[in-house]
Amino acid sequence: MAPGIVEPVVSDQSMRSLSEVTGAYDGTLRFYLNGTKVVLDDADSEVTLLEYIRGIGLTGTKLGCAEGGCGACTVVVSQWNPTTKQIYHASVNACLAPLVSVDGKHVITVEGIGNVKRPHSIQERIAKSNGSQCGFCTPGIVMSLYALLRNNDSPTEHDVEEAFDGNLCRCTGYRPILDAAQTFSVKSGCGKAKANGGGGGCCMEKNGDANGAGCCKKEEQNGDDQPIKKLTPPGFIEYKPDTELIFPPQLRKHEFKPLAFGNKRKRWYRPVTLQQLLEIKSVYPSVKIIAGSTETQIEIKFKGMNYSASVFVGDIPELRTFSFEDEYLEIGGNVVLTDLEKICADAIEHYGPVRGQPFATILKQIRYFAGRQIRNVGTPAGNLATASPISDLNPVFVASNATLVAKSLKETTEIPMSTFFKGYRSTALPADAIIASLRIPVAREKGEYMRAYKQAKRKDDDIAIVNAALRVTLDNEHMVESVDLVYGGMAPITIQAKKAMSFLQGRKFTDLKTLEGVMSALEGDFDLRFGVPGGMATYRKSLALGFFYKFYHEVLVELHAEEEHGDTQAVGEIERDISSGEKDHTASAAYTQKILGSERPHVAAMKQCTGEAQYTDDIPLQRNELYGCLVLSTKAHARLLSVDAEPALELPGVVAWVDHTDVASPEANWWGAPSCDEVFFAVDEVFTAGQPIGMILAATAKQAEAGSRAVKVEYEDLPALFTIEEAIEKESYFNHFRYIKKGDTDAAFESADHVFSGIARMGGQEHFYLETQVCLAVPKPEDGEMEVFSGTQNPAETQAYVSKIIGVDANKVVTRVKRMGGGFGGKETRSVQLAGIVACAANKVRRPVRCMLNRDEDIITSGQRHPFLAHWKVAVNKDGILQALDADVFCNGGWSQDLSGAVIERSLSHIDGVYSIPNVHVRSRVAKTNTVSNTAFRGFGGPQGLFIAETYMTEIADHLNIPVEELRERNFYKPEGNMITHYNQELKDWYVPLMYKQVQDESHYAQRRSEIDEFNKTHKWNKRGLAIIPTKFGISFTALFLNQAGALVHIYHDGSVLVAHGGTEMGQGLHTKMCMIAAEALRVPLSKVFISETATNTVANASSTAASASSDLNGYAIFNACQELNARLQPYRDRMGPDTPMKDLAHTAYFDRVNLSAQGFYKTPDIGYVWGANTGQMFFYFTQGVAAAEVEIDTLTGDWTCRRADIKMDVGRSINPAIDYGQIEGAFVQGQGLFTTEESLWHRASGQIFTRGPGNYKIPGFRDIPQIFNVSLLKDVQWENLRTIQRSRGVGEPPLFMGSSVFFAIRDALKSARAEFGDHSILHLQSPATPERIRISCADPILKRAWVEPQEGEKSFFVAI
Repeated sequence: MAPGIVEPVVSDQSMRSLSEVTGAYDGTLRFYLNGTKVVLDDADSEVTLLEYIRGIGLTGTKLGCAEGGCGACTVVVSQWNPTTKQIYHASVNACLAPLVSVDGKHVITVEGIGNVKRPHSIQERIAKSNGSQCGFCTPGIVMSLYALLRNNDSPTEHDVEEAFDGNLCRCTGYRPILDAAQTFSVKSGCGKAKANGGGGGCCMEKNGDANGAGCCKKEEQNGDDQPIKKLTPPGFIEYKPDTELIFPPQLRKHEFKPLAFGNKRKRWYRPVTLQQLLEIKSVYPSVKIIAGSTETQIEIKFKGMNYSASVFVGDIPELRTFSFEDEYLEIGGNVVLTDLEKICADAIEHYGPVRGQPFATILKQIRYFAGRQIRNVGTPAGNLATASPISDLNPVFVASNATLVAKSLKETTEIPMSTFFKGYRSTALPADAIIASLRIPVAREKGEYMRAYKQAKRKDDDIAIVNAALRVTLDNEHMVESVDLVYGGMAPITIQAKKAMSFLQGRKFTDLKTLEGVMSALEGDFDLRFGVPGGMATYRKSLALGFFYKFYHEVLVELHAEEEHGDTQAVGEIERDISSGEKDHTASAAYTQKILGSERPHVAAMKQCTGEAQYTDDIPLQRNELYGCLVLSTKAHARLLSVDAEPALELPGVVAWVDHTDVASPEANWWGAPSCDEVFFAVDEVFTAGQPIGMILAATAKQAEAGSRAVKVEYEDLPALFTIEEAIEKESYFNHFRYIKKGDTDAAFESADHVFSGIARMGGQEHFYLETQVCLAVPKPEDGEMEVFSGTQNPAETQAYVSKIIGVDANKVVTRVKRMGGGFGGKETRSVQLAGIVACAANKVRRPVRCMLNRDEDIITSGQRHPFLAHWKVAVNKDGILQALDADVFCNGGWSQDLSGAVIERSLSHIDGVYSIPNVHVRSRVAKTNTVSNTAFRGFGGPQGLFIAETYMTEIADHLNIPVEELRERNFYKPEGNMITHYNQELKDWYVPLMYKQVQDESHYAQRRSEIDEFNKTHKWNKRGLAIIPTKFGISFTALFLNQAGALVHIYHDGSVLVAHGGTEMGQGLHTKMCMIAAEALRVPLSKVFISETATNTVANASSTAASASSDLNGYAIFNACQELNARLQPYRDRMGPDTPMKDLAHTAYFDRVNLSAQGFYKTPDIGYVWGANTGQMFFYFTQGVAAAEVEIDTLTGDWTCRRADIKMDVGRSINPAIDYGQIEGAFVQGQGLFTTEESLWHRASGQIFTRGPGNYKIPGFRDIPQIFNVSLLKDVQWENLRTIQRSRGVGEPPLFMGSSVFFAIRDALKSARAEFGDHSILHLQSPATPERIRISCADPILKRAWVEPQEGEKSFFVAI
């Protein structure tokens, strides 16, 4: 935890005065929870709503990030809205909401709307549509959709997509969730419309009016409340709005009383009138004012801020009013942003589109401002008071010349917004005043133009990199009368471009020299240095210029002056269509059996959708349980001079300090596989920021956090390395060297027509599983036994290291895993670190200990995908046939080796892509740096190797001026050519060439290529790109001994079957497939097969669930156990009939003393590669696929969208196509994130990772997926050589690399963008292709004038490792 910060000490006199002012305030909270009245006379002032509801056992609502960025904690708070005078059902982030905020309201959690036996139609449709994989995000997604339907039971398709802008999912790829949600949407909002199942009585349909201007409802005061007749899809529960939880009648009569409650550390005050608030401010000016708590709770959680007195102002009606005046709109300071959207839309209608321009700009900025949950509680006053330099609304308020009305007990002050911001996070608001309202002037009827702009890493729910509000007024001769050019993200405050504004004043706007003069002046206004805080100097400067360029030409269009020198193509932004997609549901028809091959929902999907699925932190509190909080290094490399835990041990609730002295022996402190080179607890030296030093144990999580901050650590800094390049320069490597050599590369380079070389550079990727690392260790009273509940993919290794650290044999430790909220490889080894520490702590105090990492702790301590660097050289003949490949491949291993060696080995085996190269020599090194220890991540080096392959293919195609699609095809492995890889493995059942053709045909690739070429010829700034990427992915652990699995199958008297196997469930549907295999083999209904958990006392020595091999290994082990049971039951089937129910068979066999339990085992045959010798078979088989993607980019901003993706996978005979489709879509979107939006950055000065949560690390959201997203499985072929269970192929990892088709489509678009301005040089594009990287890869004059070069010795603010 970070060191804590406490606000300035409050004088006793202030507190006494505050007590006097609030002496008559009530101390009781009253609200409803899922329809039940709750009265709290002694509410805990320090807990959030999430902590309260989980604390009372409603664990369906999850903690995913604690900063309101992932939506896992979403609940609905129903309330009377004083702004709209209606009941509003607000989706809110329970992790941010203070408990005081729900007084007088109705809180609804996922448990309150349905359960497995009687699910809500939302829960049922998401479950049956395969919209839940790991399920950790699902309750929040359910509640976001529930909030939408409670407020509008006839939402449009756009309403549905927009409802999820505050929710993230890492597993599904979003498509099945949207498909389920869109079953509630309507095309049109009228119940009489034919589109909605009505009788055709809609006046708009009759009159042919698509815009709704002639809608009869607009004339009716009360409207038509007739419910829209929706057609319920077959197999789904009908949605009936009239059966929902009602808003409790008692709350309609609820008297909002002023509240005051709390303890010595923290007191809450909730005034209900403006007068009461001003009285509090008068006696205690520095009291913390809280409306939405969207920033304050983050300060408390992550920065250790402690506000001893806070005032909640969300229930003061006077601050939530608005009025349309003649010359301005006045809005209360505390109007929530959701209401502000409606107010602005009404204002545009009230004042007209011309005078309403300021409100259109506000509406536009709010649209992409955070998620709906934040907009439901965030307020303009909160935005203004925090004075964020990247606020989206503040530039609009300044540019529109708004006036802020500040009120104190003494006076009312009007402050022009142009003078409000004084410095970083400081304003002109008097200390004893509050922001009462904001007056936003309307625009002039003629001659005034105003626009707003924003660019972020991701379109939805993201903070701006740069934003702007630009306004100009012109006379009849187009001379500039007044101007405001206001920017955010360009300085420590919201700032006016004063030089540019001064230049513009009095100039003729339509004169081209005016544009040139403003651009030059903006360069002076924003003369950023290379190492500017926040980084991205060139990009930010180019955005400032680009926004004005867009604005200038938008105004020319309005003036109808674009004919002179207008650049109309700079006008507008990329807009998405409603997303859609298709799947081939007949793919498995040829081989579907009774159960296997059929589409079935995830076996736990309904439990996950209703919040009943139990995750590790949902396990009820154990008696005497303590909570652990890690103390982590804040230095990248340093000696530990001293660690003093005494200040922590003096704090209330703190019980113990645990460090390296508490392990069973000094040797037991070491762990790591395969190299035991890492310590659980640092001893004398730390090697990375985030390395565990110790753990504080306390009675509650909050007390443990406070204790961890109180531990004093003194360091002596040592030199640190961060990047691969720095490691190469210093020759800092782990002792692991691998190579693959085939043929004679030197001779091939000598004789080839061309030799090209280049560099492939690829960033890492944070796992961002929604459930962070978590463990509960329960010591037993006898023999040193311990039970460990861990969110791990690797129970056996967890068991082994726990037994080592506590000093007992492995048979005394049981590791249990029910399910995980995502894993993706991040819980294969890194989960062992937390489990070992927690077990050590539990062993020391002999009490249960629980620890679930915060999102920031998880990111800084648990590792990522390895960043890669490759220097490649390729020989190719003039016909485009590859002759040789030579490459040096490096990965950033971080501070310990972990699985880095195996990761880079897999990259070498995939560096050929799908291409036959006769001569290959590739070598690898693992860089040793002072960053977090990087680890397994879906693909495990495969995507990095494949990326190197596609990088050299695209660059060679550019060198030779051959279409890259053609170059790929010429070099495929093919039966009539070569089918032997560079590691001497023959490819069998090879269908990449077939799928490559099918995807092109089915996606109309050639036709779209022509259309894109035409589009790019006629569009200067927006460019489209297209790419098709094939893949092959080897299935097997490269460590031979791991390719084994065991299973245990029990048949009970009643015919039910219990299966245990070594694989863990993390959302990938493994348990679902295993149940199906057992059900089919034993000839029982799927409902009769159950898997309770994965545990080391049922299946011993299990391999980790990884390498996409778990279905193959565990499936065959289960099948073998079932075959054994079938053999024992066969005499009874012969005697009693083949269709005899299992209940009868088992009953009879039991009384004949037949063993109804069987153990199964399986090991993968044939494999066993030998490095160096280049002999033996490396993989059992290859999963193959092809994906095509189309994108559009805005080269002025770097903004982009994926217009379409078409994927085809060869998964053999699918065990469950629904599960496989989910894996393909989820992997593709995760891969798209890897290659585009997801960028990990380190802060150079501190050596700490900067991107440590959803606020600044951007995984794809609902509206980042391809607009058209089509997926199909290869069918109508034979898999003659596939000897897996059901002849299926592993599917978890292989589709991930196909997300790179989006990256290569972006590169294709960038080629056109560069050519537009005469740059035909080879583009070396690094991954990820962030908006910044897209923009600075262009070649236009605006970018060139914005370019910022580093001064001598100057380094960037951030480091990409």
